[in-house]
Amino acid sequence: MTLFQLLIVAIIQGVTEFLPVSSSGHLILLPTLTGTPDQGLAIDVAVHVGTLLAVILYFWTDVRVAAHGLTRLVQRKIDTQGAFLALCLVTATIPALIVGIAIKLTGLDEAMRSAAVIGWTMLIFGLVLYWADTRGPTDRTADRWTIKHAGLMGLAQCLALIPGTSRSGITITAARALGYEREGAAKLSMLMSIPVILASGAVLSVDVIGQANWAVMRDATIAAAFAFLAALGALVLMMRLLKSVSFTPYVIYRVILGIGLLIWAYS
Repeated sequence: MTLFQLLIVAIIQGVTEFLPVSSSGHLILLPTLTGTPDQGLAIDVAVHVGTLLAVILYFWTDVRVAAHGLTRLVQRKIDTQGAFLALCLVTATIPALIVGIAIKLTGLDEAMRSAAVIGWTMLIFGLVLYWADTRGPTDRTADRWTIKHAGLMGLAQCLALIPGTSRSGITITAARALGYEREGAAKLSMLMSIPVILASGAVLSVDVIGQANWAVMRDATIAAAFAFLAALGALVLMMRLLKSVSFTPYVIYRVILGIGLLIWAYS
């Protein structure tokens, strides 16, 4: 891939991974709409690593607390704030892992990679996000996360396996519907992304092993660096904007893109 192509793929992945507009949908559409070759699994793994490092850096304090808590959880002790946070993250991740493996084994993941599917999910789940974000006052903060809510958000996260849904979008939607304020909903969604990105990156890595060479490693390193910078910038911008701006701008973007894709797919 050329440097320009790597830059475009990395920026799209980095920016859309955490904004509620679907990174998978955009990456699937990129070669379809532009005629450029698919970036390949090695680059997919690289941009996932880049975005993972960005969210870990941005939420480092919470990640460190959860990591320490995980050691307590392994010892079957839920006696600290970190252990409880780790338990919530595990609870929220299990449904997506189970459904993701099932979809991978049945081959449904390839069947859903179409402009029509992405158009419908962009439109429908964009409107659902608008409903959840504007339905009424929500003031529950992220530090009041419960096991029950983690499980419900984890079930919602399964829908993100359909391209165009958006993992961050559907988990933010679920959090808003459960009463969490915007910043808290976004924070929980971002923390939930860490084990999911780790898992998906591990699955992709299995298919990449044995295919790597110097040129691929060079491109992957560049892509990871670009994705890291783009994702970190998107995180900083979104979390700052949420202090004064709703999710409506993202909804408008989703609706316009969804309608455009449906017109293009069915014409």
